Amino acid sequence: MDFDLYKNRFEKAILAGDRLLASEIINDLVEKKSKINDIYENVIKRALYQVGLLWETGKISVATEHLASAIVESVLNELYSKIISKYRMDNVVVAASVEKEVHQIGIKMVADVFEMRGWNVHFLGADTPSSDLLKFIETVNPKLVALSMSIYFHYPELLKIIGMIRERFPDLAIIVGGQGLLHSTSDISEKYKNVHYLPDLYSLEEFISNIENYG
Repeated sequence: MDFDLYKNRFEKAILAGDRLLASEIINDLVEKKSKINDIYENVIKRALYQVGLLWETGKISVATEHLASAIVESVLNELYSKIISKYRMDNVVVAASVEKEVHQIGIKMVADVFEMRGWNVHFLGADTPSSDLLKFIETVNPKLVALSMSIYFHYPELLKIIGMIRERFPDLAIIVGGQGLLHSTSDISEKYKNVHYLPDLYSLEEFISNIENYG
C-alpha cells in the first residue's frame, strides 16, 4: 500500500476544505482492508503533523488549520461505527487533552484504539480542566489515564496534572503522547512513577496488549 500517496492526497484535501474527498480517500483505504492503525498513523496523523508545521511557520492561517482539523474530526466520526467493538471488558480508560490544549484529534485516535479492543472509554476531549479531570478519575476508577499534548507550550499543564494524579492516585498508570512531546519525554519518565510516553499507536497497541495479558 502506497501510504505516501494517500497521505499527500488527504493533506491536499483537508487543506482545500474538501470534506467529501477526504472522506472518500479514507473510505477507500478501509475498503481495501487497510488496518485502522496504519490509516491513522501513516495518513491522518502524518497529514495533520504537516498541517501543524505549516501553521507554526506561518504558511497557512489559523482558519485553514481549524478547517483541516474539523474535516479530520468528521472523518474520524464517520469511521467510528465501522471500528467500534461490540465486545466489552471490565477495563476502563479515561482519555483527555491537558488543560488549555484545544487539539483533541490525537487523543481521539487513542480512544478509538481502546474502543476497538473492547475497553470502556471515557473520552473527555480538549482542554479538560485539571481539577475536573481529577474528580472524574475518582468517580470512574479507571485502570489507566491517557493524556495528550499537541503544543509544547502546554508542557507545564501536563506536568501539573500528572503531579496531581500521582499525588491522589499513586499507582494509577498514565500514558502520555502528542506532537508537543516529540522532543521532551525524559523529564516525565524520570520524575514520575508509572508514567509512559508512547510515540505512536503501534506502541500503544503493544502497551495495551501487555496490560491485557499481564495486568
